[in-house]
Amino acid sequence: MPGLDETATTLVGRAEELERLGSVLSRLGQDGVPAVVDVVGDAGMGKSRLLSEVCARARRLGLAVVRGRATEYERHTPFQTFTDAFADVDRAFLDSHAVPDAAAPALRGADGAQGTGSRDRFGLYRAVAEVLTGLGERGGLVMALDDLHWADPASLELLDHLVRHPVSGRVLLVVARRQRQTPHSLAAALTRGCDTGAVLPMVLRPLPEQESIVALAPDLPAADAKQIYESSEGNPLYLRSLLHAYRRGALSPGATARAHDGIASGVPSGLASLLLDELSALTEAQRCAVEAVAVLGDHATPAMLSLTTPHITVDELDDCLDALARRDLLRMGSDGRWTLRHPLLRALVYENAAAARRAAIHRGAADALARAGASAAERAHHVERSLAGWDPAAAAVLAEAAAQFAHTAPATAAHLLDVVLRLMPLIPVYAQHRGELTLARARALAVGGSLRESRDLLYTLISGSGQHDTSLRGDAIALCAALERHLGHSPEAIAMLQRELARSPRPGPRQVVSLGLALGMAALNTVSYADVRHDMERTLAVARSHGDLMGELGALALGALGEAYEGETTAARVFADAAAGIADCLTGPNLTELGEALVWLAWAEALLERYADAERHADRGLDIARRGGQVHVLPHLLSSKAFVHLNTCRLSSALESAEEAESVARAIGSSDLLAFTLCFKALILLVHCPLGDTRALETAEEAVATVGRSSHWWASLARCVLGHTALVNGDPHRAQESILKAGGPELLRLQPSIRPGQLDTLVSTALATGDSEQAARWAALAVEEADRMGLGGQHGAALRAEAALAQYHGDNRAAADLFERAGQTYVPSGATLWEAYSLLLAAAQAQAAGDGPRALVMWERARRIADEGGARLLSDLAALVRPQPEKLRPTSTPTPTPTELDQLTAREREIAELVAEGLSNQAIATKLYLSRRTVETHLSAIYRKTSVPSRSALAGLMTRAALDRRV
Repeated sequence: MPGLDETATTLVGRAEELERLGSVLSRLGQDGVPAVVDVVGDAGMGKSRLLSEVCARARRLGLAVVRGRATEYERHTPFQTFTDAFADVDRAFLDSHAVPDAAAPALRGADGAQGTGSRDRFGLYRAVAEVLTGLGERGGLVMALDDLHWADPASLELLDHLVRHPVSGRVLLVVARRQRQTPHSLAAALTRGCDTGAVLPMVLRPLPEQESIVALAPDLPAADAKQIYESSEGNPLYLRSLLHAYRRGALSPGATARAHDGIASGVPSGLASLLLDELSALTEAQRCAVEAVAVLGDHATPAMLSLTTPHITVDELDDCLDALARRDLLRMGSDGRWTLRHPLLRALVYENAAAARRAAIHRGAADALARAGASAAERAHHVERSLAGWDPAAAAVLAEAAAQFAHTAPATAAHLLDVVLRLMPLIPVYAQHRGELTLARARALAVGGSLRESRDLLYTLISGSGQHDTSLRGDAIALCAALERHLGHSPEAIAMLQRELARSPRPGPRQVVSLGLALGMAALNTVSYADVRHDMERTLAVARSHGDLMGELGALALGALGEAYEGETTAARVFADAAAGIADCLTGPNLTELGEALVWLAWAEALLERYADAERHADRGLDIARRGGQVHVLPHLLSSKAFVHLNTCRLSSALESAEEAESVARAIGSSDLLAFTLCFKALILLVHCPLGDTRALETAEEAVATVGRSSHWWASLARCVLGHTALVNGDPHRAQESILKAGGPELLRLQPSIRPGQLDTLVSTALATGDSEQAARWAALAVEEADRMGLGGQHGAALRAEAALAQYHGDNRAAADLFERAGQTYVPSGATLWEAYSLLLAAAQAQAAGDGPRALVMWERARRIADEGGARLLSDLAALVRPQPEKLRPTSTPTPTPTELDQLTAREREIAELVAEGLSNQAIATKLYLSRRTVETHLSAIYRKTSVPSRSALAGLMTRAALDRRV
């Protein structure tokens, strides 16, 4: 039926959409051009037809085009959508050294899951982005992905990554989907992309009536054409089907059914009836051939069709296929595979085939693939679809495939194991195997981000485990506790672990160590490490007494981190030295267990200001975790590396690690872990972005919103970070409120390791709001805390707090000395970011004290560090406080106020000075007896006259003016 060839007919009613798409194609790769176009519409609304037109126009512009389609009955075939698209790419390029091996599962499908060594699905996503970048560099690329509402979870997660991290260069993704059938995760990812400007949304509406009739039904009586259009409700495929049926006399206008009701596949019932009517004229052999193509999907090669239709001879099958092609029911692709004309038609044929017939075709395909030596991963889809009851051999195939998919496609692994467990008989002979598969499924669910489902499954496993299942039970409880921790339930995790450790009979040595380490980690989250210190000592003793070197390393590394959190620096150093000694001696390919210990060790060393050691161990941990598929440790290792690069002023690489940590945390599905990664991203953005940029504040606000009302350590960290970003953005009241909410008046709810830094910020907020007495108390407390810990960076924060007090009281020389001493405390550890920040503050005070040469030396070193490290905030601050050489300064008259301030009215000048003091808009309104709206109006005028972009920039301008007046 050529009249229903959706990809070859005239495109009607889409001029506006084509114009927008043409604009994107012509400006591909330029700033501000979206990287993804999201085409949304109901079934039959013309999404595929529009994609075809976009692809044709792209080819005419000289762009390479690849096109893939998700399919309804392969939703558990990992990366099927992308594999289909990459089939269009030149094989010579895909086989070249330009393509990373890690990308194989997405490029080559189930076969790619074998032999690549890829166990890090996030590394896989980066590798695919690298492939797309390479294709784009060859002249530009358009990748069109159709029917994304049917995409498998792995494809959806990969697409989410590409939306969050758009491919650089001339690369455009055009995706099409049905809105009502779109998975929530895909809809959320594309919505976020719209917010960032990476995604251009395009909703297809019903075709306009008059244009449709003129273009498609000019030969029909006007009344009949109108009635047919109304029956179609403007749906292009439905309209064409109705017109075709009308023209061949199969339907009268008055008999047309409306398309309100849908069937299982999402096809409107009226359209389904019309499409199925085409099959009524087929012979039995032809119908069998059509059903075989619908069932086989990507495996519908001529050879496979022959194997799965044994009752039809080869010659008869060839005749059937030729006849079906002439009817335009079947089409042969460039790769030699047969497909039905339209996905909707495939869905209808599949759903209307007899269940026994479908299962027989799937079984034949699975057997044929097995004889050909295909992997379990490639056979799994057909094995699953052919199952009617318990089959040990089939279950073994699915379990093997699940193991192959566990790291790159955990959702598929969990699904396959669920199929096996649902069919496995509940008899004693299978009890042990059931427990092992249940634990494997729980792990897959956790890795895939279904934390609650995984936890609930583990509770079922734990409650049903017998005394002989001690190893399985211990592993399940340790994993369950980790999930509770990630779900923000650390107290529950602690109670569970303590109860298990006290159980009689006592768990074996390996379980005692595993449970003890889980207990220590949970206690860190609740700021209660001191309460489990004895348990950690016992864990270390058990590991040592039983020769468990990995357990000993874990206990030492976790002990180092726990003591560092508590501010017990001497003990932390002893533990860290011992842990590093063991870790550095362990070599070999099978060190998966080392990954988690390296998390604790790297963070302990970072808190101890041993940044080089921390980075070395984080890098090694990342390598082990990626090779071993330990997704849960990646955010911690990446965040520790980001933290080290932040402190050592390598902001671009710090942000890269922080953003990768965020992506993994979002995929894992833990709100606590996401908040943790967002905290470091916010701190890095704060320094990496210019003055006035609000991205850091927005990220910190998201971190606080993510933790909600939680009171654990990560929630406290999020509120402290919000305090820092709020202060830099000119809101000291909010900054103070946020930090005090996290730690209390004396910050006792915060771990000692972060108190001096928070107190330094609180001193600034108190001085900004005019409370110098409170500032003095907090400064003294900062000194006390720093002295107790004996770390250079902590002393630096305390010295800055004292310097701020001296500056507030007008003692510029003392302030300069204290700020300079603060900068010097960071030199031994290499924390150049804080050295530069302290020196900039010192330079401003030295200049104010009349010591220009000294100010210039400090300023030049600070500016060089900031510029080389990508610390744009400090570079902008350096521009504001740049010392002026003495020879250029008149000695008899003060330097005039910057001319931009001369344009301000008296009231505007007054408001600007209050902004510089740190008052919020509401506080200024209250102080001056104005409305908040009036204050905001004045501020808009101030920004316009002074050409500054933000409150913080205005405060800097006012500070510079005040310094100039003093000099």
